[in-house]
Amino acid sequence: MSIRTPEWVKDAVFYQVFPDRFARSGRQNLNLHLQPWGEAPTLHDYMGGDLWGVIERLDHIQSLGVNALYFCPVFQSASNHRYHTHDYFKVDPMLGGDDALRTLIDAAHARGMKVVLDGVFNHASRGFFQFNDLLEQGEHSAYRDWFHVQGWPLYPYEHQHPANYAAWWGNRALPKFNTSNPSVREFLWSVAEHWIALGIDGWRLDVPNEIDDDSFWQAFRRRVKAINPEAYIVGEIWGDAGRWLSGDQFDAVMNYNFTRPCLAYFGAQSLDNAVNRVSGIEALEPLDTANFAQRVTEVTQAHDPQIVQAQLNLLDSHDTARFLTAVSGDASAFRLATIFQMTYPGAPCIYYGDEIGLPGGPDPDCRRAFPWDQPESWDRQILHLIQNLTAARHASRALRRGDFTVLHAEHDLLAYRRQDVDECAYVLMNTGLDASDLRLSGLTPGQYKDALSGHRYVVGDTQTFSVPGRGGLVLTQS
Repeated sequence: MSIRTPEWVKDAVFYQVFPDRFARSGRQNLNLHLQPWGEAPTLHDYMGGDLWGVIERLDHIQSLGVNALYFCPVFQSASNHRYHTHDYFKVDPMLGGDDALRTLIDAAHARGMKVVLDGVFNHASRGFFQFNDLLEQGEHSAYRDWFHVQGWPLYPYEHQHPANYAAWWGNRALPKFNTSNPSVREFLWSVAEHWIALGIDGWRLDVPNEIDDDSFWQAFRRRVKAINPEAYIVGEIWGDAGRWLSGDQFDAVMNYNFTRPCLAYFGAQSLDNAVNRVSGIEALEPLDTANFAQRVTEVTQAHDPQIVQAQLNLLDSHDTARFLTAVSGDASAFRLATIFQMTYPGAPCIYYGDEIGLPGGPDPDCRRAFPWDQPESWDRQILHLIQNLTAARHASRALRRGDFTVLHAEHDLLAYRRQDVDECAYVLMNTGLDASDLRLSGLTPGQYKDALSGHRYVVGDTQTFSVPGRGGLVLTQS
């Protein structure tokens, strides 16, 4: 079958927002029991970030060159991360309710920005009405077949007893849906349709591999795309995603197969595997330049080009330690990885706070509050780097959609070409401490500008470049 992915995603730069920790607007009920903004995050405390706060900070987000937003769950829930869904048809009142989301969608669209929401369809929560009915009515519940009941009575809180129902990774707060039940399937598909019809631009799917049923996701895709053919469907798959990327289920996945080699190469000298081991990434062996080049080339060849151009390329997320912390605070490694992320095929995704060098270990530390009131703590170097890189990406079709070809991968020096039909870009990177000369041949002659330094080059077929230590050149035709 011919594979097609949304056109806008191929030109997108995403920004991931964890709503409780991004920005507190002051419009919400201040009588709530909230953790002081900026204190060390805990598993259970709320800091009170809301969608109105996101709206107030859209200027900041847009200044990063971002044109797409991905939100961790926003639906009513009894958890600060909101993966414990109570009501799939209602935005959490603490986040501002449905009015805040409607206003946010309109404000984002007015700026040319897309909005993607997180869909938790594998499991619900103890507070989900249908499961609550099951707890109240037991074997008499009308919804007993909505879940995987294994015995009676159910024990949703009493850990000295077996839960007697299937739950996500045994967490009895998260009862697993019985997605073989036609009523459950229809309910979940109707949730997806409802919010697409109300204007969101796509779904990020939480643990979709745990709904081990291709027909479920095939129907999900058909029904979503029937409302908006350009809706983006991106799954959270940490490993081999080929099963879901044949054109009939997802458009892309969160590309952790991109994340891991970036950590292993750019952070080769500073990896903190004690952090990585407990944050989903797992312990990594350092990569040299040749092996890194081979690995990322394989990643670009693993799927149809339409899929590759739509992959969500992330350096970290709400589920992992932040990249900066995973490389023991090595800011130069983070900058190098960011250069690569912004010049590699697929849609780059910035996790909120990364643009100012916000650190954070494994969950919940990776979910710190954005330090709006402490601008002196911001890393302005990474902020300006991201702005320069996204501007170059938006201005260069080659960086957004071009083929990826490694030209040199030896010692500390990596060079690759991004080539569209009639446009080229070259990226040269140096992981060593000292500047090095790199001679390349077979180049497309022309005038180029380095997005990082602003320096202009008249490039011939063969050219020698000086690549700064722990830095690079991003050359686009000008």
